[in-house]
Amino acid sequence: MPEAPGGAARPLVPRLPAPYRARPATRADADAIHGLVAACERDLLGRAETGPEAVAARLALPGLDPELDTLLVHAPPSAPGPRLVARAWVHAGRRSEVDVHPAHRGRGLGTALLDWTEARARRAGGVRLAQPAEDGDTAAVALLRSRGYAPFVTQWLLGIEVPDEPQVPDPPAGVTVRPFHAGDGQAAHRLVEDAFQSWQRRRLPYPEWARLTVEQAAFAPAMSPVAFAGGEMVGALVALDVPGSAEGYVDRLAVRADHRGRGIAGVLLREAFRAFHRRGRRGCTLWTHSATGALSLYEHLGMRVRRSCSVYARTLTES
Repeated sequence: MPEAPGGAARPLVPRLPAPYRARPATRADADAIHGLVAACERDLLGRAETGPEAVAARLALPGLDPELDTLLVHAPPSAPGPRLVARAWVHAGRRSEVDVHPAHRGRGLGTALLDWTEARARRAGGVRLAQPAEDGDTAAVALLRSRGYAPFVTQWLLGIEVPDEPQVPDPPAGVTVRPFHAGDGQAAHRLVEDAFQSWQRRRLPYPEWARLTVEQAAFAPAMSPVAFAGGEMVGALVALDVPGSAEGYVDRLAVRADHRGRGIAGVLLREAFRAFHRRGRRGCTLWTHSATGALSLYEHLGMRVRRSCSVYARTLTES
């Protein structure tokens, strides 16, 4: 049964192999979690991709209760290497993530955490649970498939090198483009969520959307162009300038339905590439997935796929 609002729910205790111990995460654990995620990415991808702010933003998601929805697994103090060796989280009973440190794989932690995510999702009232897995992570894919998970969408990380300042074409007639200004957040939120509603399972309320985008410390308004026609926002690009990264990052891109096919998305992307180049960034990346149908647009602009992952899901049955 779903938890009653205001109920005194208690954290689920996972069944872990000895001698591991688990506890819920707190926001103070963000740096340690980032270290774990980075270690997993370096092992699988050859480099760390996820920034510390992305980890902190996950812990601060509206509707996510770290005491109930997160789990950290620690090795004993006498064990060599990092103390934090695995983590899992479940959001709104629908989405989950699991990471296990490369040095601690093959010991049953992934299975135990998958059990925990499913139990937590059921308790939160979830009926279908989704979890991403890198296409190259054969062990994770095999585990998910063995439990009845099936892929339903593919995600691609695309990148482009920008050694020289790019040329930006003029916008279509009647359209003006400028950088993001204070006060543009609500209009950008409506535009992006309208554009994503055909494939997104739920519409993000503004506080949650803003926490993940324009309220991040890495949000770069000068690199985030927006387009207007007739005094209304018809296109928006949300960019992040992550400290320590050599590349810019496009976090959101949307064009209003009645203005698609006019080249606005291409203008916004090239504006962002140019703004990042002037900031000293010699490349730019973004994620897209198969439900958006935007892969060909990005490839036409010169972006190339760097990595891919799939999101797997299964219908939860009563335990």
